[in-house]
Amino acid sequence: MRIIDIKNMDSIIESVRPKTNNTIRQQVLSIISDVQKRKDKALKEYETKFTGVKTRSLKITQQEIKSAYLQVTKEQIAGIRIAKTRLEKSENVIRKKLQDVSVTIDGIVIKKIFLPIDTVGCYIPGGKARYPSTIVMSAVPAKVAGVKKIIAVSPSNEKGKIDPLTLVAGDICGVDEFYRIGGAQAIAALAYGTESIPQVDKIVGPGGVFVTLAKSFLSEVVSIDMIAGPTELAILADSTADAEFVALDLISQAEHSPDTMCCLITNSSILKNKVLKLLQKKIKTIKRSSIVKESLQKNGFIAICNTEQQMVNFANRLAPEHLEIITKKPQQVAKKITSAGLTLVGKNTPSSASDYLLGSNHILPTNRFGRTRGSLGVLDYMKIQTQIESSESALKKISKYMKALTEAEGLTNHYEAVKGRLS
Repeated sequence: MRIIDIKNMDSIIESVRPKTNNTIRQQVLSIISDVQKRKDKALKEYETKFTGVKTRSLKITQQEIKSAYLQVTKEQIAGIRIAKTRLEKSENVIRKKLQDVSVTIDGIVIKKIFLPIDTVGCYIPGGKARYPSTIVMSAVPAKVAGVKKIIAVSPSNEKGKIDPLTLVAGDICGVDEFYRIGGAQAIAALAYGTESIPQVDKIVGPGGVFVTLAKSFLSEVVSIDMIAGPTELAILADSTADAEFVALDLISQAEHSPDTMCCLITNSSILKNKVLKLLQKKIKTIKRSSIVKESLQKNGFIAICNTEQQMVNFANRLAPEHLEIITKKPQQVAKKITSAGLTLVGKNTPSSASDYLLGSNHILPTNRFGRTRGSLGVLDYMKIQTQIESSESALKKISKYMKALTEAEGLTNHYEAVKGRLS
């Protein structure tokens, strides 16, 4: 991990932001165009290219889902159900507060109505990895919101199969249709629709650089939730923090992929040295050590600050996906945090636990988008429908002001449309 002194905060933050080269951008645009033109034919060719398996049908059958239940353990199913129940509970609290409202102003009635989106597409990372927990995180808030149709897509493995626990999780959480397709081509299929895959109103879910870029490009065509790319973890810790906890948590997120960004923000040189020694020791024996090592070497860093306030300022400017606070008074520090995707307060709130079973959502904004939004939730699956009704007397009251404003903007026919209604 690099050691950095945050004298020039903005330049340091810019240097650690992920960069995407033009070659990858052009590849993603080419895939999107291909899927738009050739639809299912293009999707099947990409599946064969990436898995080596010729795909006859993109859609997962009910028989495959039934078979998946036989390939998972009772404990795994119980874990999915617990995660589902806890997330449902927290999302239902928000949903119940979204009540329709009506406001009357001088004979004008304005109504705000909360309505669920009709159709959503959930991207579930897969292939060589397994992310059944992401099905829970994307489908449960959609069900709570009342979405009519939930479509899930995920890349298959080298045998052309979807991870069985991912299929089971989808079934438990109410996914209506599941398709074996991943990458930028899956995002394009959901955005435009193909012979097999329905076009959706919104695409949600995390993914690698190809998926993230595809969502960004296609946001002109379809609504998306956020930029949710490779995992980010920042740990804000002082001299009271247990170095063992810090090292374990950095490793837990670094194991996602070599593109993960993990860092420690501290004002303690002693903690820094302890953490570095523990990481060097643990990486030799842990599972997925090569991924963790590459991730920490490539993207990891330790930011050395002089004061706690400087640590807070740096964290807010960085706006990481996950921010753990392990300090003497973590609640006081947490009150000053405004820009993290998810803030995890205290030594017993590891980001790894929030990824699964704490009742929060692990689909979170990356690439500094934590400055403007938080985790995926029921609000992402709803829209506010506005209705307005005006009376003739209300139009009379605003008539002279309409005339003044429309003349100021040179749009006089706007005023005529009101004037023509007045007797």
